[in-house]
Amino acid sequence: MIKYFEYGNTETEYLKSKDEKMAQLIEKAGHIYRAVNPDLYRALTDSIIGQQISTAAHVTIRGRLREKFGRLTPQKVMELTDEELKSVGISYRKVSYIKGFTEKVVSGEFDIDSIYDMSDEEAINALVRLKGVGKWTAEMMLTFSLARPDVLSYGDLAIRRGIMKLYGLEELSEDTFHRLTDKFSPYRTTAALYLWHYAGPDCNFVIE
Repeated sequence: MIKYFEYGNTETEYLKSKDEKMAQLIEKAGHIYRAVNPDLYRALTDSIIGQQISTAAHVTIRGRLREKFGRLTPQKVMELTDEELKSVGISYRKVSYIKGFTEKVVSGEFDIDSIYDMSDEEAINALVRLKGVGKWTAEMMLTFSLARPDVLSYGDLAIRRGIMKLYGLEELSEDTFHRLTDKFSPYRTTAALYLWHYAGPDCNFVIE
């Protein structure tokens, strides 16, 4: 059963009260359904695989992994050879990242379960210590695995595109990003869902 990021009228009414353009976007887009994966190990592995490749390529590799190896666990990944992982289309570099953090999970050096109980800042700091995990990847883990309510990533290109489109901007500095979006706290993740939608190719309306 697919689990979706949960939000409702409390979040949307708050966002609408903070910004007229966001209010129009929410009204026109309706409810946004985005899947989340509560299994942080699998989500992080999948995120590393998807770095710097197209969505289509990512979906293909994900399908091959599932077909060939089933549900990935730290123990199963440690039993696979680098060549077996590479055989589904994962680069050697990414295989090394996956094996590296998996070794830390299995040995207990990295307590992945402790991430669930950390604050957003603590979780990001812990995740970026893993080789191959940058701030954007950590923020995506908070969003799509931990389902934290107040994450809006400046490092996400699609979010920046959505903001620029919504506010008619040709460029977007980090200062301007925060000026426009900090007001959406403590529900910035819900705002992010709408900005992703607005930046996407399937969005067929424009906010004036």
